[in-house]
Amino acid sequence: MDASTAPEIIRRPVPAHMAHIVSSISCYRERGLGLTSFRHAAPLSLPLLISLGTPFRIALGREPGRSDTQPSFAAGLFPGPVQIESDGRAICIQIDFTPLGAYRFYGGAVPDLTARIVDIGDLLGRDGREVGEKVADAEGWQQRLEIIEAFVLERTVNEPSPAIAAAIARLWRSAGAARISEIATDIGWSRKHLSRRFQNEIGVSPKTLARMLRFHRACELARSGNKYGWAGIALEAGFADQAHLAREFREFSGEKPTSWAARLAHTDPRLMREAGG
Repeated sequence: MDASTAPEIIRRPVPAHMAHIVSSISCYRERGLGLTSFRHAAPLSLPLLISLGTPFRIALGREPGRSDTQPSFAAGLFPGPVQIESDGRAICIQIDFTPLGAYRFYGGAVPDLTARIVDIGDLLGRDGREVGEKVADAEGWQQRLEIIEAFVLERTVNEPSPAIAAAIARLWRSAGAARISEIATDIGWSRKHLSRRFQNEIGVSPKTLARMLRFHRACELARSGNKYGWAGIALEAGFADQAHLAREFREFSGEKPTSWAARLAHTDPRLMREAGG
């Protein structure tokens, strides 16, 4: 890749006082080289993006078309590939919320974002439009970052229920291997009640999040070079067998495991958000 046309990407370390809200903060500026059929596979974070250049074209689970132009937006969890294109003039700041951080920021609106991309003006009203204008008028990345971080902290006023926070922590620690029925029993809820409350605060069911976490664990193992191949990755990540892993890869990444690995081998690692790419 020609350094003169490669995008400028700045990853800002997440401040300690924001670690319970966001997983990453980044600035992105294209310099002539755009994205073509780029994809993120079933992201575990929920992005809030403020566009300062040509909008991206983004679609969920399919190739984006002309009608998929996305200016400043927010998006929820989506258990499938997010496909992105740009024309080489995109500029943006992006905040990636953790699932619990998204609830702290959006509150009860989180389920409305699931498998959707929503204009921040439509979602946050005047506040969303004004923060976009302030970021656009700011001088330099540092000032822009200060504006968006202050905006996030000011609106982070919702607390998830302790039971849901505990359930997510167990799923995350186990990379999706923890049994949901056992989590529900330990909380003192029925599995059905846990699923309903989970979807109200996170936007997806605990089963869906567990599957996404297992998929990302498999991606992490693949990227680290598992000497036992895909069969060994399937076993270590908690899949029934290699065929099960292959089905999940097709659903979450839109590709066979080998095709996914080949694509990532030729992808700028700075563009990777998570283990799944």
